[in-house]
Amino acid sequence: MKDFFKVTDLEKVLEYSSLFPVVETELVLLENTPGRILAEKIIADIDLPGFSRSTMDGYAVRASSTFGASEENPAYLNVVGSIAMGESPSFSVEQGETARISTGGMLPNGTDSVVMIEHTEIIDEKTIEAYKSTAPGQNVIEKGEDFTEGNVVLHAGQKIRPQETGLLAAFGKEKIRVFKKPVIGIISTGDEVVPVSQTPHPGKIRDINTYSLSGQVIEAGGIPLAFGIIKDDYKNLLERCREALLDSDMVLISGGSSVGTRDFTIEVLSALPDSEIIVHGISISPGKPTILSRSEKKPLWGLPGHVVSAMIVFSAVVKPFIEKMSGYSPAQKSRFTLSARLSRNVSSAQGRTDYIRVRLTEKEGILWAEPILGKSGLINTMIKADGLIEIGKNVEGLERGTEVRVSLL
Repeated sequence: MKDFFKVTDLEKVLEYSSLFPVVETELVLLENTPGRILAEKIIADIDLPGFSRSTMDGYAVRASSTFGASEENPAYLNVVGSIAMGESPSFSVEQGETARISTGGMLPNGTDSVVMIEHTEIIDEKTIEAYKSTAPGQNVIEKGEDFTEGNVVLHAGQKIRPQETGLLAAFGKEKIRVFKKPVIGIISTGDEVVPVSQTPHPGKIRDINTYSLSGQVIEAGGIPLAFGIIKDDYKNLLERCREALLDSDMVLISGGSSVGTRDFTIEVLSALPDSEIIVHGISISPGKPTILSRSEKKPLWGLPGHVVSAMIVFSAVVKPFIEKMSGYSPAQKSRFTLSARLSRNVSSAQGRTDYIRVRLTEKEGILWAEPILGKSGLINTMIKADGLIEIGKNVEGLERGTEVRVSLL
């Protein structure tokens, strides 16, 4: 495996996500849709709202009946009715007439605006004065103003937020077709790794990566499935990978991609059915020795053992694969970014994409990205970090004050 470090550019690695199929779909109850990926196009089968309604307590009028009204010269209007909530008015309103209406009430025929109750004065049971004019459409939501019947309101591949759930409810959708959440198997490897329930002896460390990667999988929309700790044993790792492939849509092997153990990991991955080693290394830092392989149309990753490297590789590379498998549309933002200024000079080597942990601070109204430098085995650097900045492979570092995009962690 002497060609291991013929690394692949990050952009090329991300293109390989197209090699793997999208997960299947399922019907879920409306209340279970937040956070899921929509698998169908939603077309409005009615106007929303289905009628013109008031946004204020007041009086429904023809706007022209109030033109020129002021405190010195109010418009006198005849009250011809009152509209209760949930009622469809059976009468019309003519020029110089009005009807009492509450917020959310349906406008009667002949009206196009609402005078706020604060701008009126009751003269008697049948007459009010309006001392402020209204314009057509003022204090009113028109029929179909939100969504018009026949229009596409949601697209397949959108992540459903609470507001989309509310919209689906408005259209009476009790069950929604969504993409299934991909199951991501996680295997932690290494003779030095022990369960979190054990006190590690000298030379041993607790299994951090299973839990940090599981958290990242959940945030990416997947379901983590831990397959425990495997010692540096070819037969046991091969058997565990086969087991993980049966129960998972993707497998992450934590550890075993560094110089000392990569041949061992690649031998295991190569021995899996219908397998292919796609990537032997990626031009990023940290995370250069990352492995991507395929077995029976499922991706397997050999991630670095150092927790920071593993988490950054997941954020930069694995997460986009999970999103693609989840049916998430490329047109959707895969992560939220903020603009900030770099608080100090940062060096970078050409020919690779560097990911720098940063802490966000605000000083005198300016958002600053403060680099957090440290070794890839120190998880405290991720604890302190609010996000990552990316330094492109053709850039020799960034100077203090440079505007950067911060991908939030």
